[in-house]
Amino acid sequence: MIMNKHAVHLLILEKLGVDLDIAQRAAQTAYETATHEENIAENKYDTLGLEASYLAAGQAKRVEEIKQALALCQNMQLRAFDDQRGIEVGALLGLEDENGRQQWLFLAPDAAGLKVDVVGQPVTVITPRSPLGKSLLGKFEGDEVEILVAGARQHFTVTEAK
Repeated sequence: MIMNKHAVHLLILEKLGVDLDIAQRAAQTAYETATHEENIAENKYDTLGLEASYLAAGQAKRVEEIKQALALCQNMQLRAFDDQRGIEVGALLGLEDENGRQQWLFLAPDAAGLKVDVVGQPVTVITPRSPLGKSLLGKFEGDEVEILVAGARQHFTVTEAK
């Protein structure tokens, strides 16, 4: 299958935009709940308003995280794969594990864990802050990487890098 990193990048931006919209609506709802007159504490055991304010704060933090991820991904320079530099932020790559399972990854500055679907093929966003992302920097097609996850060694081979 032919993967196009520009198309994947656009899908990531679109998904982040949708996630931001959902998070903003959730934050607004949580804020309205926290400040609603029915949720004013009637005694020291009435914690509904306090719980709602914690939820509102958490939702607001999530909105800021998504805004940051979106800004970083929008400002990312997508360059053609450089045979001298190897894998860098903005790379779309195929990996195969020791059991022959294939996966597609997009190395981005933020939004780790986000998944987009490209004609039925999932592509997962990873960042250079993750053990796998860090170990992939500077690698080339055919290179192998090894990471330690929860005490277990995992081996991967780079099958494609764009």
